[in-house]
Amino acid sequence: MTINPRTPVLIGVGQITQHWSPVSGDPAPSPQSLRADAAQLALADSGAANAVCSSIERVIVVRTMLDSVPTAPQPFGRCANPPGRLAADLGLSPRDTIYSQVGGDQPQDLVNQSAAAIHNGQARTILLVGAEATATMKAAIKAGQALDWSDSPLASPVVNDGAPLASPAVNDGACASGEAGFTDCGRGPMLLSPYDIANGLGAPTQTYPAFESALAQRLGHDYAAHRQIMSELWAGFSAVAARNPHAQFPIERSVDFLSTPSAENYPLAEPYLKWDVAQDAVNQGAALILTSVGEADRMGIADDNRVYLHGHAQAKDTCPSERPDLSRSLAIELVLAQTLASSGLTNAGELSAIDLYSCFPVAVLLAAEALGIDWRGSGRAGGQAGAAALTVTGGLPFFGGAGNNYSMHAIATIAERMRASPGQFGLVLANGGFLTKQAAGIYSTTAPSDWQPVSSADIQEQCDAQVGPVLLSQDATGIVEAWSVTYAKGEPQRGYAFLRTDDGARILARTAKGEAELLAALAQTHGGTLTGQHLSARHIDGVNILVL
Repeated sequence: MTINPRTPVLIGVGQITQHWSPVSGDPAPSPQSLRADAAQLALADSGAANAVCSSIERVIVVRTMLDSVPTAPQPFGRCANPPGRLAADLGLSPRDTIYSQVGGDQPQDLVNQSAAAIHNGQARTILLVGAEATATMKAAIKAGQALDWSDSPLASPVVNDGAPLASPAVNDGACASGEAGFTDCGRGPMLLSPYDIANGLGAPTQTYPAFESALAQRLGHDYAAHRQIMSELWAGFSAVAARNPHAQFPIERSVDFLSTPSAENYPLAEPYLKWDVAQDAVNQGAALILTSVGEADRMGIADDNRVYLHGHAQAKDTCPSERPDLSRSLAIELVLAQTLASSGLTNAGELSAIDLYSCFPVAVLLAAEALGIDWRGSGRAGGQAGAAALTVTGGLPFFGGAGNNYSMHAIATIAERMRASPGQFGLVLANGGFLTKQAAGIYSTTAPSDWQPVSSADIQEQCDAQVGPVLLSQDATGIVEAWSVTYAKGEPQRGYAFLRTDDGARILARTAKGEAELLAALAQTHGGTLTGQHLSARHIDGVNILVL
């Protein structure tokens, strides 16, 4: 088969994970050093590093978590131009450099965009890199060790939505098609509405519990039953991480450990314990190199090193309180369906490897449901049975929650699996925000017959067309459809509940100061959960407050 020379192809992957201690005497990993190390590994993996370096016209860096949160402290300073710093470290002279938006969807979304850019002749070769050094930061602060992460070839801040940036250009749309020079894509659109924030939602650990409790209610699970399912899921993921040389936390965890509160597995937010959620104390970096078939031929890239992107899609959901059903994700369902269909596959059983984004159990459970995978039953997917069929890394709680960049590790691992199993297919689903932004891709060493960029405009229209319930800001009584209490050092700190009134309207309300403990105690009187119970809320000074 003759392959169109404009067909995009993945030719190099690299991953690095470091276990660093301040007393080791070794240099402290930084986001910059981890990005450079991962990129060097990807260049070496291509088998033609010098030729690839000369061909790279675009360098894209995934946004770090410290740059993703406006209020996040920067204890060691901030690199103003991460892609520029990386290009300088590697001795590259790209035409343009890009710093991505916020979101765990970004690695796959940027692959989708970069593949289109290569196909359309906008760049010969593109290097994508991301890294997090949160483990270094936490250990160095604890040890009183000062570091400097501020080195940058460009430091000209501009203002976008009140947040300082370090770019002469800000683009809140698609970033992989940035113009020549340095483009900082900004943090992107708000993923929580003012209504969400005012009435109790916030960080992921405060918001994902709403989806988890709503899913448990839809599936008919009481607290104990859903606790068991989450623990079975994560036990399988931890077993994969224990065998992964790149895992930050390679310890296999038992269902008993994961389901039981303890000093090592303490409550974070109902229904989550510590090891139910992504662990951010990592030193991890990953890199991908994409080019065209014609350019790969020119550079002498070996055929058995080439991995092709087949079907792909991306879409963005509405803000949480605006969604019709908190127990579902229309974006996940549509993105996975389009990705499979555009690959010419009919079901998940045709995939030999799968990695579903795993920041919280609900993200995996909804994706598995959308794919029709019965991971607890006799069904198989990804060539395996059980939870291990749903990850190739071990997931964010056990492989490591490398911030927005986690799925770049998944793509790199899928690429390695595909090289080891020529002709098979592997899927990556990347999730960003609060089950908000989804991006997926299917990979194989088999070249597509006539590769074309896949438009997700139709499925985005379907997401945008969702009609959510009327949101109330008034006194109201309703049935709890979702809820949570968050903890700090074992003590309840804040709580909220979504209520549905008799006429179908929704009100999100939070606990008054000092009353989170009352909400937690009330849940205990109902078997550990409040879904299905009646609660009331009062509207006081612009905020909905639960009446306890």
